[in-house]
Amino acid sequence: MRVPFVVAVALGLAGCGGPTVPDSGAGAGFQDYSTYLHQREAALNSGAPAPIAPTTPEFSTQSLGAAIDAADPASGGDAALAAEASGGDAAVAVVPDAGAVVAGSAAISDEQDFSAVAARETIESDAERLARNRAQYQVIEPTALPERSGEAAPNIVQYALSTSNPVGVPLYKRASLQLTNAAAACARFSSPDRAQEAFLASGGPDKDRKGIDPDGDGFACSWDPTPFRAAMN
Repeated sequence: MRVPFVVAVALGLAGCGGPTVPDSGAGAGFQDYSTYLHQREAALNSGAPAPIAPTTPEFSTQSLGAAIDAADPASGGDAALAAEASGGDAAVAVVPDAGAVVAGSAAISDEQDFSAVAARETIESDAERLARNRAQYQVIEPTALPERSGEAAPNIVQYALSTSNPVGVPLYKRASLQLTNAAAACARFSSPDRAQEAFLASGGPDKDRKGIDPDGDGFACSWDPTPFRAAMN
């Protein structure tokens, strides 16, 4: 927006085609026109050189073009004006070798600009860069899984595959008098898998010390071995 404004002001000044008239008001380094006339007349009468009238700089298209070039960062003008146009205080410079536009300490990659990359990269240089990147690769070999701390729980998957009886078909003897409520005992476990693990760990399937396999099929609570068996088929 600055360049069009400068051009408009310059054209307005160019339209004033009259001769340059000194400022009639007093200012720093100038004098009013009437004082100049009195001094000039006195100098002419005394034979001394006449004073030079104050003038203002004349407008020229060359000076206007130089001002526009200085304000345009694309034309390689003043670095301070280019930094101001980019919204920052630091100068902006293009580094062709690095392939990035640098503003202060920040860098913006131009890898997405095909013309910029094609101007500095070749098939050979690209292959060399890929080779350097591959040389920096680190291959991490797999290691053994860590051992679980504490006592290992019974493997319910292995137990399911070792059985063939359907759920509810009794295989093991149970006391006819149940002193423990099976539903209440099963409610203490977070899942049927946990109940089956506890059942096997406490003597199951032969013994049911926790009272969670009252029918004697070898499956505690509502645990069902069928999904594990189906996965192997």
